[in-house]
Amino acid sequence: MALPIIGGTFIISFGWTPLVLAFIVHTVAVIVLYRERGPIAGNLLGILTSIVGWIPFVGWFMHAVTAVVLLFEGISRSRRTPRY
Repeated sequence: MALPIIGGTFIISFGWTPLVLAFIVHTVAVIVLYRERGPIAGNLLGILTSIVGWIPFVGWFMHAVTAVVLLFEGISRSRRTPRY
């Protein structure tokens, strides 16, 4: 949620639990993608973002960068694998 006011309010109101859940989801995604030989850079960046996401402006910036990296990984991955 790279929306400074809304995202920050959401994270603080839930006691930083969304950052813990995001960390878990990114970790599971890295494990699955590693086994499937998929791109893991975006999810590794997501893990780092979940760790530093509690820092107000650093967290916002990192979430924006992570979203862009994951978007490009998803686009490039879909071009390489045929759809069935």
